[in-house]
Amino acid sequence: MPEPLISVVIPLYDKEREIEAALRSVLAQTRLPAEIIVVDDGSTDRGAERAEAVGSPLVRLVRQSNAGVSAARNRGIAEARGEYVALLDADDAWRPGFLEEIAAMIREFPGCGMYCTAFDILSRDGLFPAPTLRTRGVVENFFRDSAHRYIAIPSAVCIPKAVFGAVGGFPEGMKIAEDLHMWIRIASRYPVCFSPERLACYSKVASNRSAAGYTPERTRHSFEELYDPSAPAEKREFIARAALGKALILSPRAIRRPRRAPHAHSPTRKPTAARCAKCRC
Repeated sequence: MPEPLISVVIPLYDKEREIEAALRSVLAQTRLPAEIIVVDDGSTDRGAERAEAVGSPLVRLVRQSNAGVSAARNRGIAEARGEYVALLDADDAWRPGFLEEIAAMIREFPGCGMYCTAFDILSRDGLFPAPTLRTRGVVENFFRDSAHRYIAIPSAVCIPKAVFGAVGGFPEGMKIAEDLHMWIRIASRYPVCFSPERLACYSKVASNRSAAGYTPERTRHSFEELYDPSAPAEKREFIARAALGKALILSPRAIRRPRRAPHAHSPTRKPTAARCAKCRC
């Protein structure tokens, strides 16, 4: 099959300190993307200027009024010219072989709804491998295998653009666990492909993710709309875990302190990243 055309979409909101490192990790890929779309979601800092200052012809900056990470990702997906969309948060980074491995999986396992890799987690305590699957290829049962191990996170996934056309975009207005909402919809209709190579660096080191800045969600979307009592038990349990984890995070007690991601294994919302050089990505 011909080489897949991959667009990279990076939502940006107040990541002045991190965006350059994220972009340089994309530009250091052994297989470059067709384009890098940075969607500035109404930032109040100089993040957009830092992105432009990178000076690569591959980088295209799109500006919009603040509408949230889902709206920013959806805008980037709509703007993308590639057949595939690789997502990267502005405070994370890739190791040089990420896109090459994604392209290899697309060739070897065509027709999947998501192509994912393993990743490392950077915290204040150091760099640690995330618990993930150990085998490469099509995941046998996404909902069962995601119960206690990571398969998909927003900074280590590539999705065919046609899949978004089939299942819809990220749930706009949802601030927590919006990625899980998308993974559920994709995995309900398509196989998921995974590589155990740790080719992304997910950061939990904060610069603008504090509970003090939290405002309530305004969205029509919920996990309840995805729940089907006739679905297999592992899918029902996955959705229930996601809904419960989110409810605990949104409880008044949790909002008063820094939030942890709801598990159904996805580190959904995080404090932001330090420079990825610290984790040797």
